[in-house]
Amino acid sequence: MSVISAWHLAKRFGDLAVLADVSLAVARRDVVGLLGPSGCGKTTLLRILLGLETYDSGELSAPPLHRAGYLPQDALLLPWKTVLGNAELPLQIQGVPAAERRRRVRDALPDFGLEEFASLYPHEMSGGMRQRAALLRAVLTGSEVLVLDEPFGALDTLTRHRLQDWLADLTERLDRTVLFVTHDLEEAVVLSHRVVALSARPAVVLGEESVDLTLAARRERLGREFLAARDRLLALLERADA
Repeated sequence: MSVISAWHLAKRFGDLAVLADVSLAVARRDVVGLLGPSGCGKTTLLRILLGLETYDSGELSAPPLHRAGYLPQDALLLPWKTVLGNAELPLQIQGVPAAERRRRVRDALPDFGLEEFASLYPHEMSGGMRQRAALLRAVLTGSEVLVLDEPFGALDTLTRHRLQDWLADLTERLDRTVLFVTHDLEEAVVLSHRVVALSARPAVVLGEESVDLTLAARRERLGREFLAARDRLLALLERADA
């Protein structure tokens, strides 16, 4: 059963065509990466699926993903709240009593490597810590679907690799539906079960590839299986230039 379905979506901003013909289906418990060059319309597509942006033509499964756990490119943590205070916001909105929501946040902190940092404010944290705190907040919405918009794009290479490995492990244990966007071939291989490749703007779907690797193979970025998967994705993207 698909939790996300879109058919032939098109979108323009004035004279600028962003999406030309994008169809997408994401099944329950699937982990799907949207891979494409910078500026091809990946974030616009996510915003349409989330109900934050309109589209000009095509069809979208209803309702949009209003209740998805969403992690934008910027963590958007409230600067006057600690890790604990930011993470408990979805539970507070849902009316969960204070003692219960704080217990649930503290129970989840170890999975995100934040158990020692619950009392820190965003300005006291590294970029990687802020992203983990924002992802914790998204997970605590309780939504079956997590939507991530290039969550590690602003981080240095070593931090990005470490968090990609951590997130790949976490998504296996969470057993949620995950849709994320990236322009990084390696990130697509590390995080995805399936990759949908988009062309340059205006975006069309070039095709898709399954990524059937163990967690160990996903972490081995110079391993034969990893490189083979990366090369298949590269060939898919290069179809647009053929």
